[in-house]
Amino acid sequence: MSQTNKEPLWTTSFIKLMVGNLFVFMSFQMLIPTLPPYIKSIGANGMEIGLVTALFSIGAVLSRPFIGFLLEYKARKPLVLIGAVMLLLITLLYPVSQVVVVFLGFRLLHGLAWGWSTTVNGTAAVDVVPNSRLGEGMGYYGLSITIGMIIAPSLGIFLFQTTSFENLIYISGALGVIALVLLSTVRYQTPETVLQSKREDMKFSYVGSLVDKAGWFPSMITFLLNLGYGTIVTFIVIFGEERGIDQIFLFYLLNAVMASLSRPVAGKWFDQRGPRGLVILTIMVTFAGMWVLSFAYSGMMIALAGVLFGIGFGSLIPTLQSWTLSRTAPNRRGVANGMFFSSIDLGIGVSGLIFGILAQYVAIGSLFQISSVFMVAALILTILEGRRPKGASHAKEALSLE
Repeated sequence: MSQTNKEPLWTTSFIKLMVGNLFVFMSFQMLIPTLPPYIKSIGANGMEIGLVTALFSIGAVLSRPFIGFLLEYKARKPLVLIGAVMLLLITLLYPVSQVVVVFLGFRLLHGLAWGWSTTVNGTAAVDVVPNSRLGEGMGYYGLSITIGMIIAPSLGIFLFQTTSFENLIYISGALGVIALVLLSTVRYQTPETVLQSKREDMKFSYVGSLVDKAGWFPSMITFLLNLGYGTIVTFIVIFGEERGIDQIFLFYLLNAVMASLSRPVAGKWFDQRGPRGLVILTIMVTFAGMWVLSFAYSGMMIALAGVLFGIGFGSLIPTLQSWTLSRTAPNRRGVANGMFFSSIDLGIGVSGLIFGILAQYVAIGSLFQISSVFMVAALILTILEGRRPKGASHAKEALSLE
């Protein structure tokens, strides 16, 4: 074990891929909290605001089985670059969408491109990480996702409140260009089993490329958790406006700081002790953060909620991704990654739709409390799954796949 732990993790390719993916997420995530208030400003109702998230998620879920299938026999680099270009072009189209229906159409297209890009980038990262350091490596790679999901919304909110929507889009586009440049210089490592596969010998099954049976459980837990988290993604800016809190950015800022500090610890825990105990602990911390946020009437409470979410949810996402991948054969990692990210987008999308309707009748603080029930469900299922005799050995078995 001591020898395999010496396998290099911080290669030039891994660093470029991680930083490039950070800019992809920065470019995208800075739009997430700003698009709901923007579409509201051009006349959208509560249900249409919910559709901003829901249609995007539908697009992402629809595209992932196709890209998962392509990843079973295609080299990584062209697929990564196609995804980055599509995201950039669609982002730059948003300023022309002054009609609600047109705007929602762009969201569906954006979801298709997002499903493509996140699946390919995540699979490319797995390919360059040593199998013996999968938890640690994907934990660090997950920082590019989490930091993008946390810092970028703060930047987006700031720009949305202080400048024009067009300037917000231009800055988002500039970050997308940086991502494209970085990703084009990565030396990708496509597995031999993939390179030796031929399209004519393979049959496409939408369901087979949508779900990987070996890794379904952690992805289901991810879906439930994002049903809860989706209310924050959709409504936190409007929540701050309702309660007169100007320091909403503190939630994202402290979330990023604590996620960065806790992520390396969580990754090593995964490699040494497996995922289940870590998932149970971090779900409880995330649940506490959700309730603190629901009672927030000041910047201090917002900051405390951000700290708890950084420790909890900031560690959950890469842990659940590593757990999903650790159960999956190398040639099915594209499908597994697609399934994992679809569980995130579908959870957030369904949450936005359900709670977008409910928001017309219930205060947003109460929405946070109601949606936290899904986190309790995820916690109970994780505890129960751990009682299965073979459950504790999943991570060790999977790490011997290659």
